[in-house]
Amino acid sequence: MSQAAAFVKTWKPGPLMPRSETRDGGLVFVIAVLCFFACVTAVAALAASRAAGGWTAQLQDSATVLVRPRGGEGADAAAARAAEVLADVRGVSEARALEKDKAAALLEPWLGKGILADDLPMPRLVTLDLDPGHPPSAADLEAALKAKDVDATVDDHSLWVRDIVRAGVLARAAALGVFALTALAAAAVIAFAARAVLASRREIVEVLHAAGAKDGFIAGLLARRFAGMAFVAGLGGALPAAGIGAAARLAGGGQGLTPVLPVAWIDLVTLLACPILAAAVAALAARSAAMRLLRETP
Repeated sequence: MSQAAAFVKTWKPGPLMPRSETRDGGLVFVIAVLCFFACVTAVAALAASRAAGGWTAQLQDSATVLVRPRGGEGADAAAARAAEVLADVRGVSEARALEKDKAAALLEPWLGKGILADDLPMPRLVTLDLDPGHPPSAADLEAALKAKDVDATVDDHSLWVRDIVRAGVLARAAALGVFALTALAAAAVIAFAARAVLASRREIVEVLHAAGAKDGFIAGLLARRFAGMAFVAGLGGALPAAGIGAAARLAGGGQGLTPVLPVAWIDLVTLLACPILAAAVAALAARSAAMRLLRETP
């Protein structure tokens, strides 16, 4: 009698569905890898968006004027006169005429060093810093130059701005596409695993049905199990991605690893959502697959 009492006292009911299996390790690894790629893509997309925004702001706040001397006027004199005219235009913070050496340095990446002859006539450039709140248009700048009889062409960088904005949009769209594909792949893997678990435990499902359990209750058991596995896998994928992002941030100092992809600390904070999103996707996929299989089961 004492043995029976001790057994009753120490007995605890087991789970209706097993909490873990030896095969779960492979599934957790696959989901962790998918989460890792999704996190790396998210960090790269945030950095690319930040870089595109910075470049756009720099280009919108500046303009370049190509000055061509007329008659017997020297190139430097024409550039200085153009800078003086443009400095009086409303919305221009500063106008600077570039010397010939600086203009030649801008051409070296395209033509090579030492290619330009000393006597080769070269148009002069005037760089403008514009008021971000009220920048003048290219038409306003050209009208001011024509009024003072200055032969020049104004480049307000609008073409470059459009290209950068388009590149930023494409980078964000590509990141969203990769994230969506990763989520779909994880959902497909989890749905397959959920169906395999139900198929291998058909006897338990039949007993639960005989006891009055509804399909939603059984599907909820699977959803909770796979959500827990996906949460762990999400941590396993987010932590290495955060480590790579932190290394890139520390290696490059203030601008991150490279100005092209400036990683910020706030980008790494967003990775905290990965385990939660992975658990949510896993729960939905497992529940949906379980409900579909249970409806098909006679």
